[in-house]
Amino acid sequence: MRALLVRRLAAAAVLLIVITALIFGLTSLVPDPTQQILGVTATADQFVAKQHELGLDRPVGVRYLAWLGDAVRGDLGVSWFTGVPVADTITARLPITASLAVPATLVSAFLGIAYGMLAAIRGGWVDRTVQVLASIGFAVPGMWIALLLVIVFAVNLPWLPATGYVSISQSPVQWIRSLILPVTAIAIGSVAAIAAQTRSAVASVLAQDYVRTLRSRGLPRGRLLLRHVLRNAAPTALTVVSLQFIGLFGGAIVVEQVFAIQGLGSLASASASRSDIPVVLGVVVVGVVVVLAVNLVVDLLVGWLDPKVRTR
Repeated sequence: MRALLVRRLAAAAVLLIVITALIFGLTSLVPDPTQQILGVTATADQFVAKQHELGLDRPVGVRYLAWLGDAVRGDLGVSWFTGVPVADTITARLPITASLAVPATLVSAFLGIAYGMLAAIRGGWVDRTVQVLASIGFAVPGMWIALLLVIVFAVNLPWLPATGYVSISQSPVQWIRSLILPVTAIAIGSVAAIAAQTRSAVASVLAQDYVRTLRSRGLPRGRLLLRHVLRNAAPTALTVVSLQFIGLFGGAIVVEQVFAIQGLGSLASASASRSDIPVVLGVVVVGVVVVLAVNLVVDLLVGWLDPKVRTR
């Protein structure tokens, strides 16, 4: 396991550098925001001075190495428009997006694995029903589901708030109420994906000879399913859950726009529209780190469940 951890950490570090270098290079192609920062009344001298202050008069490679050196120390720079440190801005917004993505992942994993196992074990009309619902969940866009939920449960039936976010420190009850609709909107498609993949994995395990042997020996059904079938199907389920979490993290950014939630989504959108490069890079770094961390945890869990993975 230690060797697996070292290999995955080394690969994650290289991937992080490659992705940030690529994004940094792409951001250098956006229009110069200096005029937008200073306004139309700025003089030529002010324009040149501001470019020098922002480092825009230096080569892209030099600027990236300087940014990378600061980022390694936890300094992501300051916003070109607000002057607020990027790390502070992201720290304030990240818990909001995480409040959407994490509960949605937990709900999706629980329901998806449960429905997938049920479909594989029962078969018949239960299996067909789960597959139909999974197809519908794949096909319906999350944005459309979000709008439908707002119309039904916030407008026609004013049970839940249509927009906004309440922190848990202000009111735990209102925090839960503000999350129900957006979490539901981004979780529906993931439940379908996890259920479909879990069903296939469990059905494949159930068809193995050793499962039939254990059944013939009278092993209790619950022990057989939990200790043998689910354990061997778990790597596939964990992999799809991790992929769905990554998708839910991105989906949460989109759904934030529908529910007017001030998370990383609105931050990224506003920063990109005005070419606030330090903030855009900070959001990208956080997203990449989250993806790499989730993949690392899943790799370790799969390695623990399947010893053959540790040697890859």
